Amino acid sequence: RPLNTAATICVYIVLVASYDLLLGYTGIVSFAHTMFFGIGAYGVGLALAEAEPTWGAMFVGVLLALMLTVALALVVGLFALRVRAIFHAMITLAVASSFAVLASQLSDFTGGEDGKTFSVPDLLSPSFSLLENEVFGRSVDGKVITYYIVFIGCLLLFLFLLRLVNSPFGRVLQAIRENEFRAEALGYRTVVYRIWANCLAALVAALAGALMALWLRYVGPKTMLGFEVMTDILLIVVIGGMGTMYGAVIGAALFIIAQNYLKSLMDDGQATLAGVPFLGEALHPDRWMLWLGVLFILSIYFFPTGIVGKLRPAR
Repeated sequence: RPLNTAATICVYIVLVASYDLLLGYTGIVSFAHTMFFGIGAYGVGLALAEAEPTWGAMFVGVLLALMLTVALALVVGLFALRVRAIFHAMITLAVASSFAVLASQLSDFTGGEDGKTFSVPDLLSPSFSLLENEVFGRSVDGKVITYYIVFIGCLLLFLFLLRLVNSPFGRVLQAIRENEFRAEALGYRTVVYRIWANCLAALVAALAGALMALWLRYVGPKTMLGFEVMTDILLIVVIGGMGTMYGAVIGAALFIIAQNYLKSLMDDGQATLAGVPFLGEALHPDRWMLWLGVLFILSIYFFPTGIVGKLRPAR
């Protein structure tokens, strides 16, 4: 379970940071981010499910997914980024919803609502053992190797995004966010920059989806394309702080840890306070979503600009 939590945190850091490039740095509100995340996941999943689980098949699946991602990001960018923010958000929501329905209905190809499980190359299989002896009390099997592939891949993608927002390109994106009319008056073609930001964020999200599918060895519409994933991304961006990048690290870590361990902590709390009226029932594990919502409300109240946004002036 700790290894699964750590891998999920790594993937969500990259996914949220790529969305922060749109929302926090460029001011683009998009609901199509999970679509690109799902395209990357399905690219790996379908390639390994339909063919022999080889590295070549996996890379072909990733390449095809990235090509489809760029094509859709360009189409969405060209048609949607020329309209006002609310209309752009509605267009991206419609496109993402249509893609999720399509993935659910093409059951012969995608597995429908049940999704598809698939095998991975032998090196990444849990039955594979790299070393005979254990290292720090754990055998170095395929699961550990997969985790380090996910970790290194997410680290490189996050460093790429960090370098991007601190480059002249990133400065122009921030200028567009603050005052698009003024940036255009200075000679910057704002639509071109917004389309570039949309495509780059989509590519990173697709790669994050590919890493998530590789870790789970499963793809499904609810896990990869569900609107719940989009709401999680929005919550993490707000908790960590928009336009900070490092907010994705703190927000994703806190959110995923709360999702994975809050229920068990409440179970322990209920056992401890079993004889206390009201508190024992309030801490019932089935109410963990309620308390997660309370924690989110408190974080917004005490950190209205996000945790990193709140800490920056203090620094």
